[in-house]
Amino acid sequence: MIQNLKNIFLGFLISFIGSIPLGYLNVVGFDIYNQRGLLITICYLLGVICIEFFVIFFTLIFANKLASNKKLTKYIEGFSVIFMFVLAYIFYASATKNGNQGNEFSHFGYLGTFTTGVVLSCLNFIQIPFWTSWNLYVLNGKHIEISGNRKYFYVMGTVAGTFFGMLVLILSLNYFTNQTDFLAKYLMKAIIPLVFIGLGIFQGFKFYKKYFK
Repeated sequence: MIQNLKNIFLGFLISFIGSIPLGYLNVVGFDIYNQRGLLITICYLLGVICIEFFVIFFTLIFANKLASNKKLTKYIEGFSVIFMFVLAYIFYASATKNGNQGNEFSHFGYLGTFTTGVVLSCLNFIQIPFWTSWNLYVLNGKHIEISGNRKYFYVMGTVAGTFFGMLVLILSLNYFTNQTDFLAKYLMKAIIPLVFIGLGIFQGFKFYKKYFK
């Protein structure tokens, strides 16, 4: 029982902290919350963590094999660089076109929003090396025990951490946006696209330095 609680707590902590940095899943979630409210946002987050459950489970089981596949890691990291610039354009173009009406992701109903979470989480390929690295760390350090059903307690802790971490960030963004006219006006049309451009440049530099220099 103590080991199961330890698995849940450690998985929750890693995932909660890992989900706090501003990423496109959080940005879409914020826009959905801003336009449609909490229940629709929860449907979106449930879609996100459905995919993350399987990603974390399989990277936990096959962590050593995935870590040794350098070619797969290279493709994933290269795709993530390009995807940052694509997202910057999508959010800028959508905010410019729709004004304050939100982007295309915020207009679906419950099922459509859940599906949006599933699809966007499937495109979040960078979570594969992220969870491979963390799972190797906790396994090699013997911080968790995955024999029998114990692995499921760890995975459930991680998806709970992602859910609440994203929800906290979304609610925080909404609070600060409502308190600041500048953020309300420029967050989606300027600040978020610039953040993604900055992330793309940063990841591109790391990619070049790692594989070509």
